[in-house]
Order: sequence, then C-alpha cells, then structure tokens
Amino acid sequence: MRFAGRMVIQPIDPLSQGDLIAGLHDAYVAAATDDPGPQLSLARFRAHLCVDTPGLRTELWAVVEDGKVTGGYRLALHLLDNTHVGTVLPLVVRPERRTKGLGSALFEHAVGRLRAHGRRLMLTETPVIGAGARFARAHGMTVALTEARRTLDLRTADWPALEAMVPEVPGYSLEQWIGPAGPELLPDLVTVTGGMNDAPRDGDLEDMNFSLDRIRDHERRIPDSGETCYTTIARRDSDGAPAGYTRLYLAADRSDGWCYQADTTVLGEHRGHRLGLLLKLRNLLWMREREPHLERVITWNATSNTHMLAINEAMGFELFDEWNQWRLDV
Repeated sequence: MRFAGRMVIQPIDPLSQGDLIAGLHDAYVAAATDDPGPQLSLARFRAHLCVDTPGLRTELWAVVEDGKVTGGYRLALHLLDNTHVGTVLPLVVRPERRTKGLGSALFEHAVGRLRAHGRRLMLTETPVIGAGARFARAHGMTVALTEARRTLDLRTADWPALEAMVPEVPGYSLEQWIGPAGPELLPDLVTVTGGMNDAPRDGDLEDMNFSLDRIRDHERRIPDSGETCYTTIARRDSDGAPAGYTRLYLAADRSDGWCYQADTTVLGEHRGHRLGLLLKLRNLLWMREREPHLERVITWNATSNTHMLAINEAMGFELFDEWNQWRLDV
C-alpha cells in the first residue's frame, strides 16, 4: 500500500528481514515512552510476536519512509480455535510521525487483511486512558474487557507475613522446576493450562485449544525469547493428577529487575482448597531465594476476576494501571 511521496506499507518476512523487525521494535519502544511498565526486549519481541506457532499465523507490516520504519503492526490469526478472530497488537506509529494519517492507514490496512482472511472480529489492547484509547474509540471499537495491572515491590514486601500466609493444603503436593518443562511434563501442562479457559473473556470468544503441539512449541521458544521461568505445579497425592499451576518469567541474563507473573490456574474439581494462594506464594518465595536482584513483579487480571484479585491484594500487589481489550466487528 503506497502513499504520497516515498511512504509505503509493506510486509515483513521475519526470516529474511531482521532489519525491519528491529525497526518495528524500535518504533514500538518509541511509541511506548508513556507506559511506565516493562517493555518487550528485541528478543522477546521476536519470539512472542514475529513467528508462526501451531496455534497462530502471524503477519507483520511496516510503514517505511525513506528507508526507516516509522510504524507498523502485527496481526495474529488463530488456527486451532477462534478462527473468526484476528488480534492486532501492537499497532504503533513513532511519536514524531503521529497526526499524519499513518495510524489510520495502518488500521484500515489491518481491517482489509482481516477481511481477506475471512475473519469477522478484530481485537486489540490499549491503556484505559491516553492516545491509544482515543484512537480505538475514534475508529469504532468498543470495550470488550477491562484488565488491571498490579505490581508487588519485592524490595518492600512483608516477607514474614507472606511466609505466614502460606496455607496448609492436605492431599496435595507441589513440584517445581526452572526453565522450559521437560517432555515428561508436557501432558500435565496441557491439562492444567486448559484451566485458563475459565478466565473472564469477551463473550464472542471460544475456549482455546491448548494442544500438545502448542504447549511443546511454547516451551521450546522460551530460551529464544531471552527469558527463563519458575513454575510450580500442584498434584493430588492420591493419584498424581495435576490440579493447577503458576509461572513467573524473568530475563535470562538478569538484565533488569522486572518479573512477570504469568498464568495461575486451578482446575475446577480441585478448587476450594486454597491451592491458588499456595501455588503463587510458594513459587514467589522460591524465586526470591534464587533471584535476589529482582525488584518488582507485574501481573494482569480482568477486573471482574474477583477471586484472583483478592489473592493478589492479600499478597500486597498494588494497582499499577488499567487496560482495555477492544473489539470491532469487521
């Protein structure tokens, strides 16, 4: 798609155009200067947003002006579930090139790509307030879900109180590991990850298909993203059945003080025993012993997920900011 002068929207081949990937990442970082939270490193950007997986097909598009990437977007198309959906995230324009029509051109281009793939629902995310929210609303999008980011300051956390909060849960044992799961653990991860389908979501979305291939591919790509992780899984003592799990991610080179709280879930038949609290506390306390450089944990939860919010608040997490998931029928 070509505009006046030398500006063009062009596809990016992630296998052969690493310079354009780096340019898109640079535009993403520049566009996020008003976001106080952690940003994706180039390695995480490549691993999480720029490659196809068993569950997603990815398209990358860039605005190139005079040889420089000044904006672009990533389109993710679900393959195993929700095949009516396309997620556009991020969609960015460098701050010095805003108000020139680039963002609107990228948005319309993304809508066209969704229609070309036969998708009928576009999803994206922005902070609740700010330029991104104004842009989404101006382009006809509506709020599907609101999520809160919360942080726990590990430098000032009340560690004796957190130790005292660890509940006794008879009939269950914990298993822990660092880094990607070994092959023997993948079937259990498939089982417990399925519990994430109980989390709040847009009513037009189906359950995600957490296949063995999908989970295996995710674990394989963890080192490529420049990350490592701490995982704790709960098992029922009577039969060894996996009951729930939680995971924390951090930079493998320990280059910053941020830690990311990822999934925490307990399967329905195992709820009501305080396993969620046990998992999160034990995983956090274990990681703190081994990673004293870490300063803050950040986590996301839907504002309607009252159970998990209560656990986070009891642990000392404080509200950082709120984000909207936006939707548009195309």
